[in-house]
Amino acid sequence: MRCSKCKGRASIELRRHHAAYCKPDYLEFFDQQVERAIHKQRMFQPNDRILVGVSGGKDSLSLWDYLLRMGYDATALHIHLGIGEYSNHSHTTTVKFAQERGAPLITVDLAEQYGMGVPELSQAIRRVPCSGCGLSKRYILNKEAYDREFTVVAMGHNLDDEAATLMGNVLHWEMGALARQSPALPANREKLIRRVKPLYTVTEREVAANAILRGIEYVQEECPNSVGARSIMYKNALDQIEAQSPGTKHAFFSIFLDRIRPVMEGAQEDFELRDCDICGQATTGSVCAFCRMWQQAHRKAGENSQRAQGTRTVQGPVPDALPTEDRPV
Repeated sequence: MRCSKCKGRASIELRRHHAAYCKPDYLEFFDQQVERAIHKQRMFQPNDRILVGVSGGKDSLSLWDYLLRMGYDATALHIHLGIGEYSNHSHTTTVKFAQERGAPLITVDLAEQYGMGVPELSQAIRRVPCSGCGLSKRYILNKEAYDREFTVVAMGHNLDDEAATLMGNVLHWEMGALARQSPALPANREKLIRRVKPLYTVTEREVAANAILRGIEYVQEECPNSVGARSIMYKNALDQIEAQSPGTKHAFFSIFLDRIRPVMEGAQEDFELRDCDICGQATTGSVCAFCRMWQQAHRKAGENSQRAQGTRTVQGPVPDALPTEDRPV
């Protein structure tokens, strides 16, 4: 198999592009894809301060690596979720990446700052772990960006992620979510920071190839809480279609962005935002979803502790710094 550009020996074949590339040409191709996505969606400018959500996986580390190599002012935020060895490994990998490049890294420990990690939170509110985890990550990213005066929040979601999300929203006709799904959500509300996804045109396989060829060490195991998640089911279904018809994922998502979303976005109902009574972040009600969730979690945890001890105890205060339910990933 020959490289489509230099005719040398190819390292990777991209069926959806009807092309194959050697290592140097593939890395150049990958960077070009990300650059085009950034410019097409007008995600940010060279003078923007970018906060990158970094988990320790291939997607977020590849994105951070790209932004650093291109000279952007990119600081990473890593949230230690308290999911056993998986979270410890993710944190160690992220710290190592930052140290090797001398790059700025902010770490928020969920258990230290809010009283419990994802497993305990899930048990307290009696919801699947991904529910509280996703809401917590969205909130903390937005709040930290706002408090530290970043102008953009960048996420490492790839084409597979976006296509799977779109499939789920279409199958359940989640009209509000469909209207908001975009690789670039503007900061059109106070305290809501612009949120972008520069990897939305490259597949998970293509991101993995970039990470491997660039020698980026990343966490390869999946989050243990993702087992049985609907998003994985949607990804598997799309993978089967893609295998028979390369380019389906890209066509599915890009046509939605170009033709369907503009119509739906214009039909969105307007809503008024106010400051949350507890944390001050933007919300449609008096208390944001994040604060309500943590209030419930601490209340339930206190009740469980009372039952376990058989004595009356006083519930501790809800943490002061409790992002908004109104901003999707």
